[in-house]
Amino acid sequence: MEPVRVRWRGAGGFGCAGRGGAAAANRNGLKHAQTLAQRKKTIEQAALQRDVEFSGGDTAYTSGTVHKLTEKSGPIEREFYDFYRTPRGEFTPEGQSPELTTHPTLTSNVKFMNFYPFNDIATISPRPMLFIAGSAAHSLEFSEEAYKLAGQPKQLIIVPSAGHVDLYDRVDLIPFDTLGEFFKKNLK
Repeated sequence: MEPVRVRWRGAGGFGCAGRGGAAAANRNGLKHAQTLAQRKKTIEQAALQRDVEFSGGDTAYTSGTVHKLTEKSGPIEREFYDFYRTPRGEFTPEGQSPELTTHPTLTSNVKFMNFYPFNDIATISPRPMLFIAGSAAHSLEFSEEAYKLAGQPKQLIIVPSAGHVDLYDRVDLIPFDTLGEFFKKNLK
């Protein structure tokens, strides 16, 4: 039997180290602000909600991008609103409601709490990894954590003045040259 050949040559990621940052944010909150008691309460609510939905009850949705900005809206809400609630990035699949776009269900959101994508990140080495994040991104902490835990070779690019969603579509901020060099070198 031939040994399995690893075909994964390299990985490049934007923002919050892929969905790993979303998992960490759901589990711990930004800057680890969510307590264990708060996390347990969310898990308990989700468990009860699963029974409601199984019995035919309504689906419960969690936070997502706000639908209206107010004077109390914080910078993260404003940044996500600017992308997801404007023609810049709004997309509602056919047959769906824009009121639910970007709002995960309570039961599915809990799955992120049980997902620890950085646990084995060092095993990706010796394949190279490239992390790209904005200096003004609320999610920068997750890219920095992934970079810290990753084995060599690795590279962290912090784009000055870029927020989280800026790297979705602000082509003047996206480091295309760095991405091109990374993939040309590593995808041979």
